[in-house]
Amino acid sequence: MAAKHVGVKLPEDLLEVLNKEKTVAILSTFSERGLPHTTPIQCIYPKGDEGLLITIHKDHVGYKNMVWQKKVMLCFMDEGNVAYSVLGRAGVVRAPSKVHPMMNVVRMDIIDIKCDRSILTRIDSGVKWSYTSIEAEELIKSLFKELKELAKVL
Repeated sequence: MAAKHVGVKLPEDLLEVLNKEKTVAILSTFSERGLPHTTPIQCIYPKGDEGLLITIHKDHVGYKNMVWQKKVMLCFMDEGNVAYSVLGRAGVVRAPSKVHPMMNVVRMDIIDIKCDRSILTRIDSGVKWSYTSIEAEELIKSLFKELKELAKVL
């Protein structure tokens, strides 16, 4: 079965997962030498229904790749058979984050979304994660708060 393109607006089921602030997406980028690179991303928040905001460490290879490359893809697989790949153009909107000096905020304007649901299998659960410390919980919650505030003004 070929992937079904769903346009540039985030589907309701994906928005629902994003608003829970517990999903993990895989960011796909390419290096300047053409090498593929994947990065799990947890701090992701919708910017309306045609964009996403993410935070990523300023020294991460995925961040460095997206700065020069611009076009990136995020793959989501989560409960309720949520399975989408979101292609977008990335641009840094805040460097550094107001929350942490090593984190930067990136806006991803959506170019295309494809549905990756299979006719043979169903996604029952996404990646489940928990905080490693109270400090980690405070940091991630603060980063999400920053993304929510930016989503209102960008």
